Amino acid sequence: MDKAKYIWMDGKLVAWDDAKVHILTHTLHYGNGVFEGTRAYMTENGLAIFKLREHTKRLLNSAKITRIKANYTLEELEAAHIELLKSNDFTSNVYIRPLIYLGYGIMGLNHVKAPVNTAIAAWQWGSYLGDEGLENGIRVKISSFTRNPVSSTMGKAKAAANYLNSQMAKYEALEAGYEEALLLDDEGFIAEGSGECFFIVRNGVLITPPNDTSLESITQATVLDLAREAGIPIERRRITRDEAYIADESFFTGTAAEVTPIKDIDNYIIGDGKRGPITKQLQDAYFDVVYGRNPKYKHLLTYI
Repeated sequence: MDKAKYIWMDGKLVAWDDAKVHILTHTLHYGNGVFEGTRAYMTENGLAIFKLREHTKRLLNSAKITRIKANYTLEELEAAHIELLKSNDFTSNVYIRPLIYLGYGIMGLNHVKAPVNTAIAAWQWGSYLGDEGLENGIRVKISSFTRNPVSSTMGKAKAAANYLNSQMAKYEALEAGYEEALLLDDEGFIAEGSGECFFIVRNGVLITPPNDTSLESITQATVLDLAREAGIPIERRRITRDEAYIADESFFTGTAAEVTPIKDIDNYIIGDGKRGPITKQLQDAYFDVVYGRNPKYKHLLTYI
């Protein structure tokens, strides 16, 4: 990890190596903490955070869902993001990780009296699935792990506890020689990747599953807007694994993953095994937006 100078912790800028918590921090033991993943891109006009308002709203919604009373307002958190990025000497793209967690003070499952803490870290970070993956695609394995069903967890919260499911699926895929996992829901339809939304293209139609078991994806929504603008037909519906195998194109979207092509699923080659034309069109359009090259979408950028 590329260390930065400072991390923002409950209103203070703390040196990176001094940003520590007590071993009996409640979230560390019971998993009830919420976070976000946000990106800032080095545009021709300097560093700019993409969709800061949307990410901060989702963070606060996650806290509400998990019964954590956030200790900062939306506006205060947005200002903290800006303060943090200004305080660090970033020269390239940045990943931002705000975290609302239950701190030290009580132990046990009843978290009501646990203190609430908030931290924001940021560091220079490139492509989550690699520059090679962005251009030529990645290999994906359908996991033996089922995506957490809505009957037992709350997928609209970006909660730390929800990610054990993702972590195990990702580990299984890597151990099998793949680069990412694809999880099915409890009825056997494709839900999402370990941390990404899933798309296929068939006969010129862009298809992505509904967010029944997952977050309300910010990147997915951006890509769908760009597809509509480009006149690409869209279907929001369930996808079976065998339909994915015979797709013309496939890709993941996510704040970390951006728009990453998929070249094979379970060793079934997707299309011709390369980044497809619609995937490339949407990938190019997405990067034009986040790098400030599309004036129509500049209002989505918060310049530092």
